Amino acid sequence: MNKLLILFLSIIFQVSWAQNSRMIIPSEIPQRTFVQMKEMGMKLNADDIYSAEKPSMNDAVIQFNGGCTGEIVSASGLILTNHHCGYGAIQAHSTFEHNYVKDGFWSMSNAEELPNPGMYVTFVRKIKEVTDVVLKNVADDMDENLKQSVIQKNINALKKSLPHKKWQEIEVKSFYAGNKYYAFTKENYTDIRLVAAPPSSIGKFGADTDNWMWPRHSGDFSIFRIYADKNNHPAAYSPDNVPYKSDKYFKISIKEIRQGDFFMVYGFPGRTNEYLPAVAVEQKVNVLNPARIETRKKTLDVMKSFMQKNDTIKLKYTSKFARIANYWKKWIGESLGINKTKAVDKKKKFEKEFLLLVKSKGLDKSYLGLFKEFDDLYKQNKEIALARDYFVEIAYLNIDLLKRSFNLYNLQKIYESKGKQVFKEKRDEFAKKVAGSFKNYDSKVDLELFKTLMQLYIDKMPAEYLREDLKDVDVQKLANQIYSTSVLNDAASLTKLYQKNPKKFNRILNEDVGYQFAKKLIDNYYNSIAPDYNALHNKISSLQRKYMKGITLTLDRLPFPDANSTMRISFGKVSGYEPRDAIYYYPISHLLGVMEKYIPDDYEFDVPKELIKLFEKKDYKPYSHSGYMPVNFLGTAHTTGGNSGSPAINKEGEMIGINFDRVWEGTMSDLYYDRKICRNIMVDIRYVLFIIDKLGKDRRLIQEMNIVK
Repeated sequence: MNKLLILFLSIIFQVSWAQNSRMIIPSEIPQRTFVQMKEMGMKLNADDIYSAEKPSMNDAVIQFNGGCTGEIVSASGLILTNHHCGYGAIQAHSTFEHNYVKDGFWSMSNAEELPNPGMYVTFVRKIKEVTDVVLKNVADDMDENLKQSVIQKNINALKKSLPHKKWQEIEVKSFYAGNKYYAFTKENYTDIRLVAAPPSSIGKFGADTDNWMWPRHSGDFSIFRIYADKNNHPAAYSPDNVPYKSDKYFKISIKEIRQGDFFMVYGFPGRTNEYLPAVAVEQKVNVLNPARIETRKKTLDVMKSFMQKNDTIKLKYTSKFARIANYWKKWIGESLGINKTKAVDKKKKFEKEFLLLVKSKGLDKSYLGLFKEFDDLYKQNKEIALARDYFVEIAYLNIDLLKRSFNLYNLQKIYESKGKQVFKEKRDEFAKKVAGSFKNYDSKVDLELFKTLMQLYIDKMPAEYLREDLKDVDVQKLANQIYSTSVLNDAASLTKLYQKNPKKFNRILNEDVGYQFAKKLIDNYYNSIAPDYNALHNKISSLQRKYMKGITLTLDRLPFPDANSTMRISFGKVSGYEPRDAIYYYPISHLLGVMEKYIPDDYEFDVPKELIKLFEKKDYKPYSHSGYMPVNFLGTAHTTGGNSGSPAINKEGEMIGINFDRVWEGTMSDLYYDRKICRNIMVDIRYVLFIIDKLGKDRRLIQEMNIVK
């Protein structure tokens, strides 16, 4: 009976966790998963998806500029990614005379492609498990700080010893909460040029209103190209560089996409936390998310009030607004999804099953007290996590003047700790960074943000972590004083300050009212908030590592690992869903829906006149023969931030779309994946080609790609 009980519990437990994630390390696709993919229609072999020995898909999928994904779609290094991933570059090249954000950009030759200083893409050439090496001389009962010190020492040695070419680097990442480690051999290419982008009325159609929503009608794509030296190796920008020669690139399929079709998403998902205990998810939904949502809502309201009245401010703040709004709306949907699916209750049920398996399998009895320990730690975590979130959201992210102060603070610390010479060596680098912060800055907007957000900071910061001298401060008076006198608010004065000798730099800075205020906030964070948070976080991480190990012992196999910005695949089927009772969403949207949403001169729902003409003509061939131009489609693949720009790949290994979003009801998939309502959203590649060809009239790009009809 005991054996039957263990078998029954194991089956139930494994089914529960198996439904939670499909973010697979491409070098280690489990056999049962590969069989499942084949049963769903996939015709590829494992070494088509990943190989360190021959060109394969991992050589055609890139991490784009550190935060998105892109894919190679020609032998000459042509990249497709999302419009929102390339938006910063599109905006940087835009002027009132040549507004590429508004009008789009189409280069008609390589010579017209635009360089982007600071942009880079990353290839992963090899993935290797290195757990034994990284955890050498590491014991479970070690002090956490000592343990991390030994691990880091082992990682540093490993980076030097693993074979790699001089233009490659080794990155070692933790998996399964620190129970396993993998090494990634990577190549960074830094000469990346803008090739084409649709008008934002196509690339960002629906903007904030449609963000995270379905039905969606966004042509969310942009096009870049990798340039290399004459040996095809990474090189800094040079007019002498040539297009990168791609050994592997995706063919493009314009075949019909239907409900039930198999597809795969390949990319660099940023961060998921599916194995958190119920108490952690409960705290996130009921305490932390509401605080962050309120902070960003106030930020957005201030920005919008200025953007609606002034086109110059609108151009400057559009990208910032979108960045802030993105996660504001995501957190709202995440909390709603967690509550709708009763994810906390389901996690509690998993935890009871886990404890039953621990007992029935005779595992370490210390696991039995695991969730009581989690409860105690997260009770302590509530105030300190809130304090950290308020500091990060207000002082570090959303007030530009305060963001600049971190640059000066760090340079001042260099002077105090390392002396004049190091200060002089570093200041030009620091000055360049802070000077760039004025390009999309308006003092009046930032002043109002300061007044609004600092009042929220004082009102909501847990009392234990609020400085005494802030409790009765007149925020309005302080803000007016800072913005009328501080060097932090004036680009010219700040540039001059960086040229002063170190002693004078330090003196002027310490007399500046804006910097004095910011320094107090930063000191308070580093001296009071961060130490408490880090100490508690270390304890939680240690317990999470133990829990993760326990899960693998009870499953008798490894579950799929959480995302951590490393290369992954996920897969699923093209599928609609039911968000609420009596409502069903079909999985494919069309250009007809764009026209149904069209509002002339509206910043979210306007469309180019040329697109209206194309719609009226119904000239969609060869990209559609049905009389309807597909725009976006839905699928059941598990994706998250970082998958933006990932290729959607059909059963033959051909590209059929570009991943760009998730549905609002399913944004909780970072914490809990429910296949009933979690859907990823992709741009149909046929719409991308249609826009390039018929609207952009950029036939050279169509001819460069290998299109399968």
